[in-house]
Formats: sequence, structure tokens, C-alpha cells
Amino acid sequence: MGIEYALRQQTYRNDCQKAMMNIILTHNWVMEKMKDLLDHFNLTNQQYNILRILRSAEEPLSTMQIRDRMLDKMSDTSRIVDRLVLKGLVQKSVSLHDKRLVDVVISEKGLSLLAEVDDHEHKMDGILGSLDENEIGLLSQLLDKLRSADAQQEVPFLRAVM
Repeated sequence: MGIEYALRQQTYRNDCQKAMMNIILTHNWVMEKMKDLLDHFNLTNQQYNILRILRSAEEPLSTMQIRDRMLDKMSDTSRIVDRLVLKGLVQKSVSLHDKRLVDVVISEKGLSLLAEVDDHEHKMDGILGSLDENEIGLLSQLLDKLRSADAQQEVPFLRAVM
């Protein structure tokens, strides 16, 4: 389905506006697909992201370290971790290195739940199922290139505003 049909809008200021709207629309569509899948495991997208981060960590992480690795940097990491503790999916303890920090690790129950989710990876991969491997690689490269421009220079409209 094209963006024109999805948004019921035929004209755009320019191709940049159309592409930006397409990225936002696609992001929301992907997030909804992920939400539908994760609902079966009683997980939110943010909870899944934290569990995924903790599973790949070689040592306990502070909530600040988790936040730095999250896809959604605006998430209230501490609150989400507390909910995962209540579910028994992660464990918190006072940091041995800094008593002001809390270390978070994934529990056996959390690992087991992620293993169940992993059994449905084909459904996650299926979200991009209309693209072939080359297109998926190209898409990923283009998105990386888009974000790398931010690291190399200020966004032009922000420079003009400031």
C-alpha cells in the first residue's frame, strides 16, 4: 500500500516531506506489528527491548546503561525495569561498584520467555517479508546513512532556528 493511499494525501511539499511521512508511517506500522506479536507473551515493545539488551550483556547493567542501549531513548527505564522485576523476568541489586546505582540482570524466567519469543522470530522477520534479502540490506544501509548524517553535522533546520 502506497503512502498516498494510507494517508489519503496525493501531494506533498516535496520528496523529503513525503519520505519523512513515509518513515513515520512505517515506524508506526512496524511497532504495531511487533506489539501484536509481543502481546501474546504479555510484553510491551520496551520490555522486550530491555530483556533483549540484558540477554546480550556480559555483565549486569545499570538502568542508565540500559537506557543508552534502548531503541526508544524516551522510555522510563526504571519504571519498566520495576515492572519486569514484578513479573520475575529480571533481578535488581545494589551495584558492587557504586552503591548509588542498581545492577539489573535477566532472570532464568526472563531467558525462558525470550526463548519462547525466539520461536516466533519468523513472524518478526515476516514483517519485512515483502522485501528480498538485497532490499533488506539496502534498506538497512540507507537508514544507517540517514542517521549517520546527524552525527556528522547539525540538522540544517535546527541550525537556522538556533
